[in-house]
Amino acid sequence: MDILDTMKDKMNSTLSVLKQDLNGLRAGRANAQVLDRIMVDYYGTMTPINQLGNISTPEPRMLIISLWDNKMIPLVEKAIQKSDLGINPANDGKIIRLMFPELTEERRKDLVKSVKKKGEDSKVAIRNIRRDAIEQIKKQKKDGELTEDDQKRYEEKAQKQTDEAIKDVDAIITSKEKEILSV
Repeated sequence: MDILDTMKDKMNSTLSVLKQDLNGLRAGRANAQVLDRIMVDYYGTMTPINQLGNISTPEPRMLIISLWDNKMIPLVEKAIQKSDLGINPANDGKIIRLMFPELTEERRKDLVKSVKKKGEDSKVAIRNIRRDAIEQIKKQKKDGELTEDDQKRYEEKAQKQTDEAIKDVDAIITSKEKEILSV
């Protein structure tokens, strides 16, 4: 049934958005994905930093950005400073260095709260997707396209998919919490 397939696709995309959001959270280690959300005005086009040069991790807590166009260095630095990373970039005219400080216990706890909030938001989104699917199933029953037995069976399948998606969210959140809290 296409309602359940659509529901599953929407839930999977919700999970992938959650994973992407959590990859952007830094947990004391340098991770090039924290730069994915930062956009720079590249000759009139907003462009992600990772499309303007190479990003490498020579040390666990350092990122190096080698831009293809050295004229972009001040713009990239400004974009990083304006972002929510809380890191001051340093450059030597050729590359930009980002040093990630050790996370304090308080900062780790704040990050865990943020992770839990993102998880709750994802669960709410998944439950809303289920609600919409069940409304469509009830509408089809009302229109005579489904029997009562079919309606019950589809609603049970929808609930089962929802439960699995919520378990996946919990697993993703737990894994990210462990990553953040490990020193």
